[in-house]
Amino acid sequence: MALSFRRAHASDVLRIVALVESAYRGESSQNGWTTEADLLDGQRTNAAEVSGLLVAPASQIILAFDGEALLASAHIQMHDDGCHFGMFAVVPTLQGAGVGKALLAEGERRAVADFAATEMRMWVIWMRESLIAFYRRRGYRLTDEREEFPYGDVNFGQPKRDDLYFIVMSKVLC
Repeated sequence: MALSFRRAHASDVLRIVALVESAYRGESSQNGWTTEADLLDGQRTNAAEVSGLLVAPASQIILAFDGEALLASAHIQMHDDGCHFGMFAVVPTLQGAGVGKALLAEGERRAVADFAATEMRMWVIWMRESLIAFYRRRGYRLTDEREEFPYGDVNFGQPKRDDLYFIVMSKVLC
C-alpha cells in the first residue's frame, strides 16, 4: 500500500461523510475496532458539518489515499489550547493495517507545519479502552480534564447509555 495525503476539498465532502459513517456507525463499522455502534445510534456526521469544517478558520481535513481509493480522514483545528484532532476515520477493513497510525503522524506534522501548534489534543469517550491504548502507544497522555457528552444534540448521535463523557488526551508536539 502506497499512502499519499492531501487536504480535503469541497468535492470530497460526500466521500468523507460516507467514510466516517462506515467507521463509526451501523453494520459496516463492526468490521473494524473503532466502531461506536454499541454506544451510539444515528449519524456521526453530515455534509453540512464536514463542509463547515473545510471553511472554518485554522482548520483542515486531511485525507489518506492508496491511489484513488480514500482510506482515511481526520480533522485538525487550531484552538487556544492547542490543535484539536478529531473525526478520525479509517476504512473498517483496513483498521489495524497502519493507515491510522500514518494519518495520525501526518496530522501531527501538519499541526506543527501549518499552525505552529505545540500540542495536539483530542476527546475520547471514556469507555473506549482500545482507542485510548492506541493513542497512548503514540505518545498521548490522559489529562485530568473531562468533557460532558452533548446529550440531546443529534449531531453527536443518539446515545444508548446515560453515562457517556469524554476524557481529554494530549501530546506535546515540539
